[in-house]
Amino acid sequence: MSQSTVSSAATHKVSGKATKMRYAVAFMLFLTVVINYMDRSNLSVAAPLISEEFGLDTAQQGLLLSAFGWTYAAMQLPGGWLVDRVQPRLLYPICLVLWSVATIFMGMAGSFIALIVLRLAVGGFEAPAYPINNKVVTAWFPERERATAIGFYTSGQFIGLALLTPALIWLQHALTWHWVFVVTGGVGVIWGLIWFFMYRNPVDSKKANAAEIEYIREGGGLVDLGSAKNKTAAPKLSKADFALVLGRRKLWGIYIGQFCLTSTLWFFLTWFPTYLVTYRHMDYIKTGFLTSLPFIAALAGVLISGVLSDYMLKRGVSLGTSRKLPIITGLLLSMSMIGAIFTDSTALVITFMSIAFFGNGLASITWSLVSALAPSRLIGLTGGMFNFIGNLSSIATPIVIGLLVSATDFGPAFIYMTVIAAAGILSYVFLVGQVQRVEG
Repeated sequence: MSQSTVSSAATHKVSGKATKMRYAVAFMLFLTVVINYMDRSNLSVAAPLISEEFGLDTAQQGLLLSAFGWTYAAMQLPGGWLVDRVQPRLLYPICLVLWSVATIFMGMAGSFIALIVLRLAVGGFEAPAYPINNKVVTAWFPERERATAIGFYTSGQFIGLALLTPALIWLQHALTWHWVFVVTGGVGVIWGLIWFFMYRNPVDSKKANAAEIEYIREGGGLVDLGSAKNKTAAPKLSKADFALVLGRRKLWGIYIGQFCLTSTLWFFLTWFPTYLVTYRHMDYIKTGFLTSLPFIAALAGVLISGVLSDYMLKRGVSLGTSRKLPIITGLLLSMSMIGAIFTDSTALVITFMSIAFFGNGLASITWSLVSALAPSRLIGLTGGMFNFIGNLSSIATPIVIGLLVSATDFGPAFIYMTVIAAAGILSYVFLVGQVQRVEG
């Protein structure tokens, strides 16, 4: 009996049509991203009170806000190496629990140094998260659905922040800043345990039938990726592997583009609440509400982006245009934040910020290009390099802004962010070129 006959028979035996387990997996990724970004942004919520309690100047605030990024970036390549070798079912909960425990201890820290050390730990343990997300979605989704799936789970970083930032500010106001970290860390520990018991790779899952697995496989999904049944040992990384992921112009295009894109994100995750409180003189409760508006705009952007990209692809638009057009348009819109320099109106400032963050959301399907371009045997390493270079912005953005701004003038920060966004556009236009998988 031929392989196709076996596959057809298996599909008929299990079900007349494919199950939809991949949608449940996308929802699990979504919840994980909500928790991931809640633990990234909780420090920005508490930063004004922490700075007041410990007497921190703007340079020290920038150092504390950047601490996450030092280890997050440094651990991307080791994290990518782990992602290529350890099943997502096991690696993700380990990382989740460890970064969540470090977050809980931040709520108990009694010094500036302790906060920095614990924040470094959070960044290091979160490092494999997005390469794991990319591996999971590459295994569970065909190419024609992948941007929508990536857009959906990426929206978790915005919907969580939009809805939870006001709640965390209220919690801080009702109790103390310490509880912001204890509560967010506790949620992560619980979810890490749930992930371990619920997640399976497509070919290991008892809830995905043969028809769904075949549908994913025929659409370009790598259904055996990260499977417990796949006993083939991952080859040792060689200098040639690193030369491959560092030596291709296309890959450098998305690496640089990701740095520029995430610079805007890290502005909102670090300095934006302080900007409203310190430079716009708003109280904490009002700040919590206004901070949520750009995140809501970003949520709309990222949801539109994934659906629009896959729609264009299904209508016959090339893969490159379908993926790159929303990204380039989003980076262009993110440049609008420079308008905040030219107005004293709070309403206009929030409008400019909302347009800018909508653009950031629209551009946030960049991981779809990792899935499309990365060598299939080096998905984790390429994702790690992509996230390493991209998230150097988590170090640069807080520190550069802390050095550029003065006690009364925040304008240089907006000029810097606009120039960075323009550089991202140039990278996608001139370096990425035609979108096709790098062989090697």
